[in-house]
Amino acid sequence: MTDVMVPALGESVSEATVSTWFKKVGDVVKQDEMLCELETDKVSVEVPAPASGVLAEILVQEGETVAANARLGIITEGAAAPATKDEPKAAKAEAVNSPGAGPETLTERKDVEDAPSAKKAMAEAGLTRDQVQGSGRDGRVMKEDVAKAPAPAATAPAPAAMPRGPVSTDDASREERVKMTRLRATIARRLKDAQNTAAMLTTYNEVDMSGIMGLRNEYKDAFEKKHGVKLGFMSFFVKACTHALKEVPEVNAEIDGGDVIYKHYVHMGVAVGTPNGLVVPVVRDADQMGFAQIEKKIAELGLRARDGKLSMAEMQGGSFTISNGGVYGSLMSSPILNPPQSGILGMHKIQDRPVVVNGQIVIRPMMYLALSYDHRIVDGKGAVTFLVRVKEALEDPRRLLMDL
Repeated sequence: MTDVMVPALGESVSEATVSTWFKKVGDVVKQDEMLCELETDKVSVEVPAPASGVLAEILVQEGETVAANARLGIITEGAAAPATKDEPKAAKAEAVNSPGAGPETLTERKDVEDAPSAKKAMAEAGLTRDQVQGSGRDGRVMKEDVAKAPAPAATAPAPAAMPRGPVSTDDASREERVKMTRLRATIARRLKDAQNTAAMLTTYNEVDMSGIMGLRNEYKDAFEKKHGVKLGFMSFFVKACTHALKEVPEVNAEIDGGDVIYKHYVHMGVAVGTPNGLVVPVVRDADQMGFAQIEKKIAELGLRARDGKLSMAEMQGGSFTISNGGVYGSLMSSPILNPPQSGILGMHKIQDRPVVVNGQIVIRPMMYLALSYDHRIVDGKGAVTFLVRVKEALEDPRRLLMDL
């Protein structure tokens, strides 16, 4: 027999939820064929079959939460019939031959290992294990069970979410209630944490995109022919930001307790919209890359993000983020920080507007820029200087070549 295990989730992820089983008990599977899909706080993870055979048992059902390195199911070699539900659990347990498994796996026992998130929630709420009714496998306590448990008498209850107002029967029949995905719930929590923790402030400027658009139109065909990738606007913004971050390093830093960590590298996060929500893959060492390398990496990460194939490592360690709301038509917005980063640049829609150049009113393709920053570490002068340097580099791309 072969155990189907939870794959590596990344050092910062301790659990996942089984979202979909592609196979059912009794199905014949081939090695590396997808068995199920897990949903973590950041990405979806597909679990391939470790060996060919028959899926004899599913240990974790859809919707249940599992810890890292837990068993998901059992595959038996050959085409032997799977164990029936009437077969005693102890007999099935005795047939398991997992490498490194201890004697305790050979006898029937209750699954009393509560979800790690539930343990943390119980500790924060001041609840004991006996005060929470578990709804998981064999009474396992899940995080949502803790939220349903009554608060202990000696502890003030946590602030409740604002309840919904009255809804008429006619309206209720036309509504649909859908549980938030782990990704969406994590996005919501992180954004709120950013607002609650950082002293967030946003400063604005606008940039004349004529210089970039002219340069791009002149060289885009030759660029694509040589490098095999289109020349977009993002590489210009990444290069402009990396130059500005060298002059204003606190925008690339983070606060850790009572310390400020200054980073002598730029791991550029590039926000990407997906059907399941916004994710931020990271272009590592972007300050050491050329235009073609940046465009290729962004294209690769964007495609993997939309297909849900990003790894945990590809979304960790960013030091600064760029978010392009302009692709959706946004004219102006204030981006929210991506903790623990201290800065995020918001790009917006390019729009022809009248501007004054050398005393004359002319029509130019203009874009509003918004820099949100943590005022605890970045002061107003640094924020404005950063944004002005980005504007200068974008309006005169030759400055990027001259390292100005």
